[in-house]
Amino acid sequence: MFKRILVATDGSTLSKKAVSSAIALAAQHDADLVALTVIPRYPTNYFDGAMSFSHQDVARIEKQWADKAQGLLDAIGARAKAAGIRAKTVAVTSDRVADAVIAASKKHKSDLIVMASHGRKGIKRLLLGSETQHVLTHSALPVLVLR
Repeated sequence: MFKRILVATDGSTLSKKAVSSAIALAAQHDADLVALTVIPRYPTNYFDGAMSFSHQDVARIEKQWADKAQGLLDAIGARAKAAGIRAKTVAVTSDRVADAVIAASKKHKSDLIVMASHGRKGIKRLLLGSETQHVLTHSALPVLVLR
């Protein structure tokens, strides 16, 4: 049924559950897996929550984030390979996580997006937002949400 499954992960405990489910689904459907993580950009002004750092410090921080993301993706790729799944890992730098997930799903011609949701409600959802909700409402693909 599915030929290419995109799983979005941030390395959290909840998103690890989404990765496990995506690997199992890919094995069940003999599908390819695309593991995606979105690396944020360092805020560049005070109003975005940035502290004053030099350009070199910001570059160092962003490199640390990218290295951590690559380590996460390498581990997912190894798990998929051990399960006999063809996997591709993708790291994207963007401040708009949901838009990056949707764009990656189109670019890699995915049939399904798998991601986790914290299930925030009320003021927490208002303040923290919901990337999963944004993907659900803006993607033309089916989205499997795990909680």
